[in-house]
Amino acid sequence: MSADPTTVLAFETDCHIFDGCGFPAPGLHSFVFEPMFTVGGIEINKPMLLAVLSTVVVVGFFWAAFNKPKLVPGKLQMVAEAGYDFIRTGVVYETLGKREGKKYVPLMVSLFFFIWIMNLWAIIPFAQFPVVSVIGFPVALAVIVYVLWVSLTFKRHGFVGGWKNISGYDPSIGPALPFVMVIEIMSNLLIRPFTHAVRLFANMFAGHVLLLIFTIASWYLLNGIGIAYAGVSFVMVILMTAFELFIQALQAYVFVLLACNYIQGALAEHH
Repeated sequence: MSADPTTVLAFETDCHIFDGCGFPAPGLHSFVFEPMFTVGGIEINKPMLLAVLSTVVVVGFFWAAFNKPKLVPGKLQMVAEAGYDFIRTGVVYETLGKREGKKYVPLMVSLFFFIWIMNLWAIIPFAQFPVVSVIGFPVALAVIVYVLWVSLTFKRHGFVGGWKNISGYDPSIGPALPFVMVIEIMSNLLIRPFTHAVRLFANMFAGHVLLLIFTIASWYLLNGIGIAYAGVSFVMVILMTAFELFIQALQAYVFVLLACNYIQGALAEHH
């Protein structure tokens, strides 16, 4: 017996406009995945698998490019050198200077390409999911930067000097100094790591939702007169995909740039 069209679930893939079913709108359920398999008692779902694959892709790419470097680089080595030099010169050295920055180049290059590949999965067929749209991943990356920044601050300035650096201690401010110090401490120790993670998460989360909306709408409208609107929706899918390509790289760049700015603040002399 056929199902009553008024009771068709919103996420049914055979749901089309004028069929008596609602638009299968994406939501939080679009970011929840059941475990695919278990390794050593740890349940692995799709985002976790894609994160591991991202690591394999980044390590494999640079290993293949630099395993046997040549004086006259081939295409793969040339691409890898261009990407490495972009982060080294354009971000790390530009922010920290060559003397201070060279020791942080490997970390920043790793962060940039790791985040970028995790973002790129959003437009890869069969994967089609940006890993950092799951808040746990950008939080973990932000914690790495946060721990590095705090440890460098106290290592460079000592215990008292470190707190002066974090609190923005400046006697010339006068009576407003206690209020400024409270604001600076909250900003640096609480708000900074939060915004560092959420900025990356929110942009990729919102981008994925938009892609889902137009992709699902293209299928949902394929019925009767709705076909004309489905074509418009499909054009939006293409435009949004192109826009996401830009945003994916930009968010990886911004994350690394902010990380370098935090490190620069930790190393700067307090006056």
